[in-house]
Amino acid sequence: MSGPAPEPLASGLPEGVRSRFVDAVNGLRMHVLEAGFEGPERPALLLLHGFPELAYSWRKVMPILAAAGYHVIAPDQRGYGRTTGWDGDYDGDVASFRLFNLAQDALELVFALGRRRVAAVIGHDFGSPVAAHCALIRPDVFASVVLMSAPFAGTPAAGPAAPPASDIHADLAALIPARKLYQWYYSTRPADGDMRRARQGINAFLRAYYHAKSADWPGNRPHPLAGWTAQALAELPGYYVMPLDAAMAETVAPLAPSPRQAAACRWLPEAELGVYAGEFARTGFQGGLNWYRCSTSGMNARDLRLFAGRAIEVPAMFIAGAADWGVHQAPGALEAMAKRACARFAGSHLIEGAGHWVQQEQPQAVADRLLAFLGR
Repeated sequence: MSGPAPEPLASGLPEGVRSRFVDAVNGLRMHVLEAGFEGPERPALLLLHGFPELAYSWRKVMPILAAAGYHVIAPDQRGYGRTTGWDGDYDGDVASFRLFNLAQDALELVFALGRRRVAAVIGHDFGSPVAAHCALIRPDVFASVVLMSAPFAGTPAAGPAAPPASDIHADLAALIPARKLYQWYYSTRPADGDMRRARQGINAFLRAYYHAKSADWPGNRPHPLAGWTAQALAELPGYYVMPLDAAMAETVAPLAPSPRQAAACRWLPEAELGVYAGEFARTGFQGGLNWYRCSTSGMNARDLRLFAGRAIEVPAMFIAGAADWGVHQAPGALEAMAKRACARFAGSHLIEGAGHWVQQEQPQAVADRLLAFLGR
């Protein structure tokens, strides 16, 4: 990432939440938000955001968790926001965005803060598999894990991987209308520019994207899918299984809220949306998109083979919005998480009145679930 070093986030934070930098975190200067930082005796919680999010995505739950006695830490992860030291070039160091290295970032942040253990690592969206890797690899440091909005299906079975039964991309392209998976679109060179320089402007693009994946959009009525087939995946909304020749900005544009609806959005008022728009206008999206490239290229799956047959052994829980299609976008993952991936699974909780951005749409309900889990 090039350009002048940004300052800490100066405004838009709730009372009791501060912004600062932590140096020498796996090669990064990491920007973090903190709450409940008054004393070292407080147990720590590490909150990991997803795409396209920031540490700021946790602003609504941080004061609630801090008031319950926790030191709450939320970083801008590698590729995002005011954290620097990462390579944002499409032709740059993509491998540094592998899940194993993102877990290393989390581990080194914990150590840099003078901790040797956190009570829980909590990950949302693409932060969920990062949290899962943290708990899988270093259970001595990450004492429990909460996965949010993206189920973790677990490690591969021991032995050679079975080849796919068919080419899902060719099958989707053969549908009428032809479709493609959003993860593979996010892995293409044009994706960053398509969103950063969206025809409607980055602010309007993000408003449409966040609205379309929230409980505010009436088209979100998720249900389990029959399997990993083109016909089943085509039941997902267009922001997951996109029109073959479309970019994401034009895909979500027809789903944008009206000006009146946007003005009435309590969970993401215009000033808060402006924080996201300002940060992504400055940094672009390529850092976050490189996470997807590590997934679609198979790098993450190859790394995870080292833990073949192993389950997450610390206590685990899943939270998502009841209107979140992300719960079902990988058919079978929700069930695999409960039955195989987590040895001490404490249940799945779907929050009413929330879609994909569950900790922003219903922060009190999410905090209540987290505190009940931690209280066990």
